[in-house]
Amino acid sequence: MTLTDTHAHLYVEAFDEDRARMMARARAEGVERFFIPAIDSAYTERMRDLREAYPDEVFLMCGLHPTHVKEDFEAELRHVERELDRGGYVAVGEIGIDLYWDQTRLEAQQEAFRRQIRMAKSRGLPIVIHCREAFDEIFEILAECQGPDLRGIFHCFTGTLEQARLALAYGMKLGIGGVATFKNGKIDQFLDELPLESLVLETDSPYLAPTPHRGKRNEPAYLKFVVSRLSEIYGIPEARIAEITTETSREVFGV
Repeated sequence: MTLTDTHAHLYVEAFDEDRARMMARARAEGVERFFIPAIDSAYTERMRDLREAYPDEVFLMCGLHPTHVKEDFEAELRHVERELDRGGYVAVGEIGIDLYWDQTRLEAQQEAFRRQIRMAKSRGLPIVIHCREAFDEIFEILAECQGPDLRGIFHCFTGTLEQARLALAYGMKLGIGGVATFKNGKIDQFLDELPLESLVLETDSPYLAPTPHRGKRNEPAYLKFVVSRLSEIYGIPEARIAEITTETSREVFGV
């Protein structure tokens, strides 16, 4: 059973003490492909080091995370552009809007989101969207940018069935992780109304660990708990969940 973790911050400090062991645990659970979203330029070197250590398994994205859209975001966007021009990236992400932590920089987040979507479209790359308390704002920009060249993943999807269908209409797949295992996660109540082919698996490691590890550090080995829950929801074997979601990840990222 080959599993794909489409969203894991494996380069962050939370894994510095046991990164090799963490990767070994993931492999033991069948996770063979790791897609790595960016945060900002401070982590670029760490991301490159991770890819160098695991060149056949790790695939990098490039982008400016919305919570890191600060006063210097123009310089950060120039960094993203330079990195994309270097090549070797499979997506622009994670990008988007986050109004949970700070609502005062909405305009800057919107500008950064729009510009990074343009960067992705001009290079034929998918986007990976971060959305927190900003569905209306995200969809407004996706409506502006919609077209056959707009595609990607709505990371850590936590919206309603209506919002899920709208995301799919804009060319997105839905990133499903630990939230699907939470008692109050809600998305498990309607996922079976969506085609399994519209979903990809993710952990968002080291965040959002699934039940039974909720509240602890997350890691890709725990993807098995998400697969188990989706198997229950869709009523099909776990191996089929793994097969379909991995094939969808190949469709999105092209690798």
